Amino acid sequence: MEQNSLHHSDAAAAEGNAGATSVATKKVFVKTYGCQMNVYDSQRMADALAAQGYGPTDSIEEADLVLLNTCHIREKAAEKVYSELGRIRQLKDERAAEGRETIVGVAGCVAQAEGREILRRAPVVDLVIGPQTYHRLPDVVRRARGGEKIVETEYALEDKFEHLPAAQNKVTRKRGVTAFLTVQEGCDKFCTFCVVPYTRGAEVSRPVSQIVAEAERLAEAGVREVTLLGQNVNGWHGEGADGREWGLGELLFRLAEIPGLDRLRYTTSHPRDMDDALIAAHRDLDKLMPYLHLPVQSGSDRILKAMNRKHTHDDYLRLIECIREARPDIAMSGDFIVGFPGESEEDFQETMRIVREVNYAQAFSFKYSPRPGTPGADMDGHVAEDVKSERLQRLQELLYQQQREFAQSLVGKQISLLLEKPGREAGQLVGRSPWLQPVIVDERLGEIGQIIDVRISKAGSNSLFAEPVAGPISATEVA
Repeated sequence: MEQNSLHHSDAAAAEGNAGATSVATKKVFVKTYGCQMNVYDSQRMADALAAQGYGPTDSIEEADLVLLNTCHIREKAAEKVYSELGRIRQLKDERAAEGRETIVGVAGCVAQAEGREILRRAPVVDLVIGPQTYHRLPDVVRRARGGEKIVETEYALEDKFEHLPAAQNKVTRKRGVTAFLTVQEGCDKFCTFCVVPYTRGAEVSRPVSQIVAEAERLAEAGVREVTLLGQNVNGWHGEGADGREWGLGELLFRLAEIPGLDRLRYTTSHPRDMDDALIAAHRDLDKLMPYLHLPVQSGSDRILKAMNRKHTHDDYLRLIECIREARPDIAMSGDFIVGFPGESEEDFQETMRIVREVNYAQAFSFKYSPRPGTPGADMDGHVAEDVKSERLQRLQELLYQQQREFAQSLVGKQISLLLEKPGREAGQLVGRSPWLQPVIVDERLGEIGQIIDVRISKAGSNSLFAEPVAGPISATEVA
């Protein structure tokens, strides 16, 4: 997946598994780094471990099994993992002195990239398991408890999704009314800045039957919004029930038929795979939210070519025009990398130009940092850090201005809001707007899981505030 917002969920990915097995005799602590796909992966690993008697814990000190589900997108990702393992070693020693066993595992993309090197540099680790093999995790943990040191990073020949147990309904309900669903893994694009093809492998698409079955289970458990995930999600091309190869647009139409599933999203996309059928889904499906994360990375054709993006500045703008013609209220989100090798001030100004031309509602921007093994790391013309920092600051000021203006444009607008969780303050509930911003309302307006109509009353720095369509509720009124 292209660079996206970080979701650190220390043990939260395993949260809610209590009751997935009748007797949880051991505790597992999961720390999740990186993208939404890792959050999904952590949940599925927790489901697999629940059948082996592992229940979740928020406290690493209580854990019989500690799993770090890692991400390799960010700078110095591996070093951060080794630093965390240093702290875990001390904890493992303390528990051993008390006669308590602690198994330590590293999963995810750093595990795939580093492999046996993790065991060499961090002897505290008992198992290393890549993202394509976590369906084997229960057996790997069993072997590790028997004293083996295990590295399981070969790409699996079998379909891991067929071998993963489904979460029980009560586990899914405890995780919330929104859920992630991975439909595609890997990437064949080989952008020169990106390590994903080397850590997640070639593109693989799950068949329609698998995806629909999982989505139906989620809906039966009370999930009302599903976000489809893939490193290149709009490159999904799975086998349909009719034996044909379907595209993502057709899949979205099928998922929209599932009773109880009221909202659909997907991420992360590549401009080259945004076809007419998918654009038509945005036009015709009310359940498909009017928000699209479509990374461009740079506005300079010269840099786009060096990045191996295989689209131009103008290609991207024409695509945005087609999407907005189909769905005028759609909000655009994107990713940007500044300071890619060889980037001049003129190249950077082309990035600023495309930002002004598109007018993003939300975006993620980063300084380029080389990833070992990627072509970009060996290119000439690396940009000085101070230049990258200064350019990033200018870009982010423009992006933040656009984000604030978009939020402000929603004040007074009536929207449908899915209530997701309690707010930070007493008496609040929080949901997400159709355009993915957090929206805070009075808890008397409804219950978690309900979709209610509200009017945006105020735009904060990171959130929106809303009240009933009829106006503010009184101190005594109960919705």
